[in-house]
Amino acid sequence: MKSKLILLGIFIVAILAYLLIEPLNLWVNTSLSVIKEATVDLNLNVMAEYLRSFGSITWVVSFALMVLSCILAPIPAFIITLTNAAVFGWLNGAILSWSSAMVGAVMCFYIARILGRDVVLKIISKQALDKSDEYFQNYGVHTILICRLLPFVSFDLISYAAGLTSMKFSKFFIATGIGQLPATLVYSYFGKNLDGSGKVVFITLLAVFALSIVIYISKSIYEKRKAKQNA
Repeated sequence: MKSKLILLGIFIVAILAYLLIEPLNLWVNTSLSVIKEATVDLNLNVMAEYLRSFGSITWVVSFALMVLSCILAPIPAFIITLTNAAVFGWLNGAILSWSSAMVGAVMCFYIARILGRDVVLKIISKQALDKSDEYFQNYGVHTILICRLLPFVSFDLISYAAGLTSMKFSKFFIATGIGQLPATLVYSYFGKNLDGSGKVVFITLLAVFALSIVIYISKSIYEKRKAKQNA
């Protein structure tokens, strides 16, 4: 009960700060607009210029944006990962993206775990949450590993859904860390080289990822239904 009140208090303070502090309100709205613009056509220059405009605190802004993108579903976090690599280099960008995404995922998990389903439904749609529940019922902790490979699947949605299950935090944390690592490294590599033909290769790679996951899920569903019919 105490942790729930503390978390609620933090939420109230954050919302009031957003509403009452004009510079914060402007920063959040501008940041979300830039992320949306950069995502439309994978234009990293827009995002990179925006981050660099903050000078010595660029990495702090990037970290905050990643956490914000995790909490405010369904903002695509992968565009921040790509940009981090373009701004900070492949390795430093990957480390920044991975660590900030981990913090965001943990926050989503505990928001759901402490505040419950009703609050989560204020952030994400019921249809999306129900679909996530179905994935967790069918694939358990593997849902986290699978969905992190797909940039068009909101990973914060999966983090929220995981918090509503009986999954132990340690399992969630480990699966999240492992699941994020390959995608973060791949996105960071392409973020450092994302121009011209690099975009084509990147989009092709994402399509292969997506097709692989669709085949895996379809195969699992087919085998499960076949097992039920033979039972």
